[in-house]
Amino acid sequence: MKKRVAKDLQKEFSEVKFDLDDDITFSLEEIYDETGNQFVFLIDEWDCVMREKMDNKDAQKTYLDFIRNLLKDQTYVALAYMTGILPIKKYGTHSALNMFDEYSMLESEPFQKYTGFTGEEVKALCDEYSIDFENMKAWYDGYNLNGTELYCPQSVLTAIEKKNFSNYWTQTETYEALAKYISMNFDGLHETIEKLLAGQEQAVDTRTFSNDMVTFANKDDILTLLIHLGYLGYRSDKKTAYIPNKEIYDEYVASMRAKGLWKETIDAVLKSKQLLDDTLAGKADIVAECIRTVHERNSSVLNYNNEQSLRFIVLIAYYYAREQYNIVQELPAGEGFADIVFIPKPFVDAKGYPPMVVELKWNKSAGAAIAQIKRKKYPDSLSGYDNILLVGINYDKDSKEHECVIEKFVK
Repeated sequence: MKKRVAKDLQKEFSEVKFDLDDDITFSLEEIYDETGNQFVFLIDEWDCVMREKMDNKDAQKTYLDFIRNLLKDQTYVALAYMTGILPIKKYGTHSALNMFDEYSMLESEPFQKYTGFTGEEVKALCDEYSIDFENMKAWYDGYNLNGTELYCPQSVLTAIEKKNFSNYWTQTETYEALAKYISMNFDGLHETIEKLLAGQEQAVDTRTFSNDMVTFANKDDILTLLIHLGYLGYRSDKKTAYIPNKEIYDEYVASMRAKGLWKETIDAVLKSKQLLDDTLAGKADIVAECIRTVHERNSSVLNYNNEQSLRFIVLIAYYYAREQYNIVQELPAGEGFADIVFIPKPFVDAKGYPPMVVELKWNKSAGAAIAQIKRKKYPDSLSGYDNILLVGINYDKDSKEHECVIEKFVK
């Protein structure tokens, strides 16, 4: 590579005499000294060596030495612009690559609007090509960089071209890439992934990440890598991670299913369509039994007996409902906060998928949950809907029984 670059330089600066066998830095110095010309260096996928040779420290060191010698403190450098996935500041003793201003999925100000398609850009594209924007938003929105919501351009453009919503960006990767990291044996990682699948956000300390793909000290390092890879979104103001959209959510499910990870969780996800159908049909006993099964198989002894655990289980069990509903937790409603509210997405016919208010109880009764929904007027927050489904779920920690009551509520 050095020789090919040197030959190009010789053609362009024929008046400068230098040896093709010299190190490229010497050749560039000669050109600058003779002509005063500085150079702009553009390096795409600068971190390819780190990703493709992740276990080869010698190859990484050779490459980093080359980059450092080529660019650091050189008078012939006007600008060096490098793109990639991984940050570069912490490669062991090579933190000397500190001459860059760094913009990443963690800190992108002020370039966040150039990192992907903004909501306004996607809305304009959907209007131009007669594509449903709300559906596009459900599939591909969700990345948040310093308050700017972003879409993956690859997915948006392919969906427009094919007139169909599916997993497009993730088709360029393999299931193994995601499964490798989420299956690592760090304390609490399994539970954290379950929370993320349930729609929760997870606090992440990104400071200990070593900026490579093999050095992990704790689960936060894994989560930080997944943020850089695009498998998690990140809110810099809250310092929390989350699964950004349906496309990525489906990738988690497909990855775990293909690699045989967490069979109980995947079983719950695969049965979630039937659970939603049974709920809409008012089959309370079947719903209660399904929730009980999912609860037993997916909660450890340590966290089984608490209401938060039940909340996570309900959200995982209703995974399929995310296609038709926006699911909101602790929604300010009436005279309090409704535990979980399922609001039909704008492109969904509410006659087939009415809004649902779900209230959870612990050692009380499902009837008490329904009574609370009515007493505190939770349905009042759902303006524009006349028919609402009320769902009360109770768990008795002594008998470990689950009870469900489903009522149709007409305003």
